[in-house]
Amino acid sequence: MSEQVMSNRSSTRAHAGRASGSMPFQRYRAFQPVALPERQWPGKAIDRAPRWCSVDLRDGNQALIQPMNANERMQMYELLLEVGFAEIEIGFPAASQPDFDFVRRIIDEDRIPDDVTVQVLCLAREDMIERTVEALDGAPNVIFHLFNSTSELQRRVVFDVGRSEILDSAVRGTRLVKQGLKALDSNISHEYSPESFTGTELDFALDVCTAVAEEWGATVDEPIIINLPSTVEMATPNVYADQIEWFATHFTHRDKAIISLHTHNDRGTGIAATELALMAGAERVEGTLFGNGERTGDCDIVTMALNLFSQGVDPELDLGDMPRIRGTVEALTKLPIHQRHPYAGDLVFTAFSGSHQDAAIRKGMAKSNRDRWEVPYLPIDPGDVGSSYEEARRVDSR
Repeated sequence: MSEQVMSNRSSTRAHAGRASGSMPFQRYRAFQPVALPERQWPGKAIDRAPRWCSVDLRDGNQALIQPMNANERMQMYELLLEVGFAEIEIGFPAASQPDFDFVRRIIDEDRIPDDVTVQVLCLAREDMIERTVEALDGAPNVIFHLFNSTSELQRRVVFDVGRSEILDSAVRGTRLVKQGLKALDSNISHEYSPESFTGTELDFALDVCTAVAEEWGATVDEPIIINLPSTVEMATPNVYADQIEWFATHFTHRDKAIISLHTHNDRGTGIAATELALMAGAERVEGTLFGNGERTGDCDIVTMALNLFSQGVDPELDLGDMPRIRGTVEALTKLPIHQRHPYAGDLVFTAFSGSHQDAAIRKGMAKSNRDRWEVPYLPIDPGDVGSSYEEARRVDSR
């Protein structure tokens, strides 16, 4: 290392006020693991697709530097229908006029297929609940997604309230939703999210969700959706799976509830956390195509679904024309899909190494058949997602 580089490194450390070679790790605390010695999820496997709910039009849209305009939202909505989503969160109508107008447009123009349920997000606040109910008039099948923040940090730093006030807010909000929805001639499901579930004490999350389920009147035939979001990814994926299994095994109304997931990607492991949480007993996944969402993003449903596909599980979504799906999403979000993005990037089926390309991929493709895919380095057939075989045959002498 040159003397100039060493001098610059020493100067940088001195400026940062740090000891040589160290970062201020002492400012951070390790997340405490869940006491779950009899955990069952490590021995489970995912053998079916979860219920998918796209939040591209809400979480995905609000994360854009330039949110989609009305026509772009409609194009995204139509793409989601083509891909096969049966549940689509179409907005936060009480939070903005464009969201309200979009919800009204697809209802007034009769754009909701009979087998599709639209979902709307709403904070547990009376004025917002009233506005959201107004937006839903005439919708055939609806999930009313109510949330309030429950985490210890937000209670202490943001709201300066105790547990009882947060629980009361969730129950009162649920009561107001029930009252408001009575006037609608719609098939209504209720979803509740203890926002920042990963930062909420498990016993408190359990108490709040239990109170909400009882206030709503959940039944076996008409279950409530309990969404347990990793609003901020705070620990390794196995900890999230432990949290989900602990909750599912302690929730007394488990037979009256669908356990749903909404993971974020702050630690870069949102997909892994979702997969392990499904093994831990969850049944439903909220996410976005290609993972666009706040900060580092949401669960990437394209990758999740094709991970299942690669294991011989029907993903129950049609991702067979990936170039068109990718191009449409890029055009609408103004965000490029990385060339190395799993399954969808321009280069994911490409081998530049001569030994990989000739010794493995070429020979594997020559011997493969339609009944069973077995090609080294390629977890799925490029043709199954609309990519050319030639993409995998590029070769370089390096």
